[in-house]
Amino acid sequence: MQDIVITLLQKMFILTLQMSVPVLLIGVVIGLLVSIFQTVTQIQESTLTFVPKIVGCVVLLIFLMPWMFSVFITTVNEFMSMIPQLIGAF
Repeated sequence: MQDIVITLLQKMFILTLQMSVPVLLIGVVIGLLVSIFQTVTQIQESTLTFVPKIVGCVVLLIFLMPWMFSVFITTVNEFMSMIPQLIGAF
């Protein structure tokens, strides 16, 4: 029983990382590029950092949504197939 729960938690954490890392990375890269641009041009506008990050993340989510859905649905199907094992363990 304990092995099944640990496996489920491990798969959930991996799924969370798979879904969030691409969006977080594009936010970090765009933030770095904008801060370099601000440093070079000496423009210190605070709202300038948020708009490119939001646009970049939304565009990336639009392109990655089919992949994200397929990975999510595959993982949920795996979890659903493990329900009889969990019920049998009690």
